[in-house]
Amino acid sequence: MIGYATLGTNDLERARYFYDNLFDIIGAKRSGESDRHTLWQAPSGGSKLGVYIPFDKKPATNGNGSMVGIHVESIEMVDALHTRALELGASDEGTGLRVEGKYYMGYFRDLDGNKLNLFTVI
Repeated sequence: MIGYATLGTNDLERARYFYDNLFDIIGAKRSGESDRHTLWQAPSGGSKLGVYIPFDKKPATNGNGSMVGIHVESIEMVDALHTRALELGASDEGTGLRVEGKYYMGYFRDLDGNKLNLFTVI
């Protein structure tokens, strides 16, 4: 249903470095880019995640209540990605079982303060 989700950035090169090094764990690669954006997509295809310098030329800000969820195949993959995000400078928003133990999730904020959730179904 979702074709892509975008996050704002004020430093595109820093965001590219962060997401290139985070997504190499799951084999996601850049699938499109310009002087103001980059998109990544998993090897299996499907939806994309992008970082963009805002079109209106105002500073990028993170949305209160906004979050992007990234589904992965295992608890180990959630932990590996979450750990990598923190190593790359992200801030920790917690990990663990959620929704009556049906999901294992790892939350973090990227270098621009955007909130992401890595999750797997138990």
